[in-house]
Amino acid sequence: MKAQVLIAENGPDSLELQEVPDPAPAPGQVVVDIKSCGVCFPDLLMSQGKYQLRPPLPYTPGTEVAGVVRSAPEGSAFAAGDRVLVASFLGGFAEQVAVAEQQLFRLPDALSFDEGASLGINFQTALFALKLRAQTAPGEVVGVLGAAGGVGTASILVAKAMGAKVIAIVHRTGAEDMLREFGADEVVQLTDGWKDRVLELSDGGVDVMIDPVGGEVFDEAVRAVAPDGRFVVIGFAAGGIPTVKLNRVLFRNIAIVGAAWGEYIRTHPEVPALLQDDLNEMIEAGMRPPVNATYPLEDLPRALTDLAEGRVLGKAVVTIAD
Repeated sequence: MKAQVLIAENGPDSLELQEVPDPAPAPGQVVVDIKSCGVCFPDLLMSQGKYQLRPPLPYTPGTEVAGVVRSAPEGSAFAAGDRVLVASFLGGFAEQVAVAEQQLFRLPDALSFDEGASLGINFQTALFALKLRAQTAPGEVVGVLGAAGGVGTASILVAKAMGAKVIAIVHRTGAEDMLREFGADEVVQLTDGWKDRVLELSDGGVDVMIDPVGGEVFDEAVRAVAPDGRFVVIGFAAGGIPTVKLNRVLFRNIAIVGAAWGEYIRTHPEVPALLQDDLNEMIEAGMRPPVNATYPLEDLPRALTDLAEGRVLGKAVVTIAD
């Protein structure tokens, strides 16, 4: 089969499209023919050797798979031909992958394979942050930093499905129409005075601020949270890891919480299935994961470079030819 193999940790150009052996499933594993694989920020970091998971080289990255079961062991809940989502962690940028049954979810009938791959980590992360970490309630105001990225767009869609008002906060220009299509009630550009505009639109501050960005906007973003509000740290896509002035946390009576999805499920392996049930209900009610750019498997390095350089608005997906 064909697979993109990372041969060094020097960025996307260290990926090579190679012919490799088909996966040999271990006892209990399911083999899946991959149709689509989402392109996400952890994939980029792994290509650079900057992610907490650093498998020995060479290996095939790819964490957000949608495909069809090729084979399953006797007694499995899955059978050949089933459409599935796969939390693969590794191996998704290939034509096949072998995984434990616990890594599989059924792909909702309403979704295409590309939409299923787009659902992956971003939507699980968004729901984890909004529901479990921030305990967002209907009618609350949610601010989303990095709103034009994968986690940002997922957070907008999930927050709206939960009944929240959403203020999308975005650095890149030209994204307003897209963000409003996803459900953002207001869009604020990250220019001078953006914090005051958020305070105005939220009547004194957001109840929940979702931050997958970090960097230099962090301090102002904390000040845009209302008393009793929650600031949720998801990641540091801007590159800088900020520090917090605790006097602002204390005197504003706000909470700053972490939402490290990958770390959480290591100790709470039952949670992904529970959140997937919630996401399935949202999909039945009409929510659709966006697919804003598609690339063939051979162009994965370009997809990751486009992600790194801010050319991907929303979500990119690699499609695997039959």
